[in-house]
Amino acid sequence: MSDHIKIRPAEGTWTVRAGGAVLGESNDALELTEGDMPFVIYFPRKDIAMALLDKTDHSTVCPHKGTATYYSIASKSRTYENAVWSYEDPKDAVAEIKNHLAFHVQDGVTVEQV
Repeated sequence: MSDHIKIRPAEGTWTVRAGGAVLGESNDALELTEGDMPFVIYFPRKDIAMALLDKTDHSTVCPHKGTATYYSIASKSRTYENAVWSYEDPKDAVAEIKNHLAFHVQDGVTVEQV
């Protein structure tokens, strides 16, 4: 893996909430740091309530990670459009994030260490 991206196990337990509801909690999350950007927590799919996520047609391409697919979060109060992304077929250098999801932290969506 290049020095541009670092992936390591995230210490402790991490939780993600949307609209006040817990979408998941994990002791197996990964912390990805890319360049000078703040780290992003990637949750294993097995630890997320996938029934609350709806896959969208949106995608983006990262030259270091590959093509990201997106999901919206359906909460009781609203839908958070394209608030979740996943590299379902990541580049070899970041293969660890396969089967993981990252969440766009915003008003109503939180990712926290507990």
